Amino acid sequence: MMIPTEAIGSIPRPPELVAAVRAGLDARALAPLLDEAVRATVAALEATGAPVVCDGEQGKLENFWSYPVHGAPNAAPDGFRIPAKLSSDDAARHRMPRLTAGPFRYQCYADSFLVAARRHATRPLKQAVISPSALSLMYPPDGIPGYPREQFLEDLVREHETEIRRCLAAGAHKVQVDFAEGPLAMRLDPSGALLASFVHLNNLALRRFSGADRARIGLHVSPLGIQPPGGIDDAQEGEVDYAELLPALFEIRAGSVYIAMAGQPDPERVLRIARDYARPEQRVFVGVTNPAEPRVESARQVADRLLLAAEYLGIGRLGSTDDSGFAPFYDDTRISRDTAFAKIRARVEGTVLARSILEQAA
Repeated sequence: MMIPTEAIGSIPRPPELVAAVRAGLDARALAPLLDEAVRATVAALEATGAPVVCDGEQGKLENFWSYPVHGAPNAAPDGFRIPAKLSSDDAARHRMPRLTAGPFRYQCYADSFLVAARRHATRPLKQAVISPSALSLMYPPDGIPGYPREQFLEDLVREHETEIRRCLAAGAHKVQVDFAEGPLAMRLDPSGALLASFVHLNNLALRRFSGADRARIGLHVSPLGIQPPGGIDDAQEGEVDYAELLPALFEIRAGSVYIAMAGQPDPERVLRIARDYARPEQRVFVGVTNPAEPRVESARQVADRLLLAAEYLGIGRLGSTDDSGFAPFYDDTRISRDTAFAKIRARVEGTVLARSILEQAA
C-alpha cells in the first residue's frame, strides 16, 4: 500500500546566498555559493527520508514566476506586481517583466537546475517550472506592433513544451507546473472567463505530450494571490476562495495535482471538491503541512490528515505534499530552513505512519 510523498519545491535560501544576491554579486561570484546551497539543500532533504527530492529552487534568484526570462533584452521590469505576502510585514514585493518586443524566448530552461542538483542527489529528483499562463501576463494589454498576441502565445507554448521535454529528458521523476496565476484570474474576473482561458492555454501545451509523459507532469496552485500594477482596492485585497479554484484546476490535463489542505479553514470541503472533480487518471497530492504556519506539525497530525483524505479519495490515487513552497521568493524569511526541513520530515514520517495504519486496517 503506497502513498507517495513529494515537496512542492522551494526552500529558504541560506542567509549568505541571500546577502550575496542583495549585494549585486555577478553570476561568477555567486556560483560557488549557489552550488553549496544546492548541495546542502539536497543533503538536508535526503536526510528527512524524502523519497523524492529537489534543489529547493535555490537557483531561482529572482522569483519562481519569471526565472525563464530573467535578463531578457526585450523585457521591461514594470509588469504585474506580485506581493510576497510571506513575511510578517509583507514588505517584499516583486514584479513580472513586461514584454516590449518579439519574439518571446526563454533565457533559461529549468533543466539546468535539475542538472546542477543531480551532481549531489542520490534519490529521484523533481523539478518545478512556471506555467505558460503565468508568463502570458508578460504580453501588454495594448499589444506589441509587429508581434500579435497569437504569435506570442504560439511561441510561449513552444518554449514551455521545450522546457518540460528537456526536464523529462534530463531524468526528472516529476515536472511540476506552477499554476500561480489562478487566484489572480479569479480576482480580476469573477465571471471565470479569464481563469478558463488560462486553463485552455495550459491544456494547449499539455496535449502535446503523450499520456505516459503527462503521468510525469504535475500541477500546483498555491492559495497565495498576486496583485496587478497600481494596486487593488481594499475590498479586493483579501485572498480568493481557494476551494473555488479547484474544479478548474482539475480540468488541466496533468497526471498529478497538488492541492492545499492543511491550512484551509474547511479541509473536508477541499476533499469533497477533489473527490468530485479529479479525473480518474489524476493522482491527488494533498497538503498535510502548512508552510505559512511556523509551528511544526507532528507525524501523527500529518497521518490524521492523510487518513481523512483517504476517506474521500481512496488510497490508489492519494499522495501527500506541503500546501505550498516554503520560499517562492529568494529573500523570503517567513520561516527558517530548519523549520522547513522539520516540517518535511514530519510529512515523510506521517505519511509512513498513515500507510501503516491503513495496512493494519485492511
